[in-house]
Amino acid sequence: MDYIKLTIYTTNEGIAPVSGVLYDMGIYGIEIEDEKEFNEFLENNTKYWDFVEEELVEKMKGETRIIIYMEDDEEFSSKYDTLVSLIDELKSTDEENVFGSLVVTNDSVKDEDWCNNWKKYFHPIEIGEKILVCPQWEDAGQTDRILFKINPGMTFGTGAHHSTSMCIEQLEKCVKKGDSILDVGCGSGILSLISVLLGAEEVTALDIDENCVHVVYENAELNDIDKNKLKVLSGDVLSDDKLMEEISDRKYDIIVANIVADVIMPLAPKVKNLLKKGGYFICSGIITDRLDEVRKVLSEEYNILTVNTKSDWAMICSKK
Repeated sequence: MDYIKLTIYTTNEGIAPVSGVLYDMGIYGIEIEDEKEFNEFLENNTKYWDFVEEELVEKMKGETRIIIYMEDDEEFSSKYDTLVSLIDELKSTDEENVFGSLVVTNDSVKDEDWCNNWKKYFHPIEIGEKILVCPQWEDAGQTDRILFKINPGMTFGTGAHHSTSMCIEQLEKCVKKGDSILDVGCGSGILSLISVLLGAEEVTALDIDENCVHVVYENAELNDIDKNKLKVLSGDVLSDDKLMEEISDRKYDIIVANIVADVIMPLAPKVKNLLKKGGYFICSGIITDRLDEVRKVLSEEYNILTVNTKSDWAMICSKK
């Protein structure tokens, strides 16, 4: 079965009323491409940062789009006419043009294209001097780099988010063979697993989302990484005393936290005693508007070695 892709151009304020029109027609499967919500999503859901392609970020800019798919059958014309009529009625009530243009466009989509279209945002990407991140279905070809394979699934983007890539670049410089790593806010385990590929002997990975536990182990298996080198736990280290006790059974050479400023600042003093003397605390996920604030807090606990920025994001590497 082929489909017709219908796109309704609106605004953030128009999402609810346009969705209401679709729901009234019995259409519940919708896609929303909205720059405001996308940016809020990235800021508040760091586990999905790992591989968000710049192409996808660019795509999300501009007018909000609501997308639906209708079967290309004999009933399509009448359904399409009904939809356009209802959207026109909505536009007639929008005297101040709050809901945007409300233009409706359509494109034919092959079934197989629809199922695999999301993969076009995923490509092998070189990070730092040593790492090559490659989607599972892509051929990495001949390379001298350390290959990290991932099957991100439809909920992820592609290339490296600036926050994650800066962490990887810093880990390249800091990880030594045999090191012990603590990864706070591990998400799908990118930083944890790359640390092992760089020579770390053991990694303890934490995330507040319990689903991340099996995802990290799946990605470890995909990269032929010994699961005995990993301990993956779920919980909030800032409030869970039992979790804090569990990760305090050893000292770490490196603690990495690719989270957000509001977590990094209370985390920094809390995990300081878990670091070996001379150990590194690498933190990222910091928007540059808050860099000075985070740097001030870290300087009270650590010696700051490096501050890197890319676009609107910052990474700080400090030492105990």
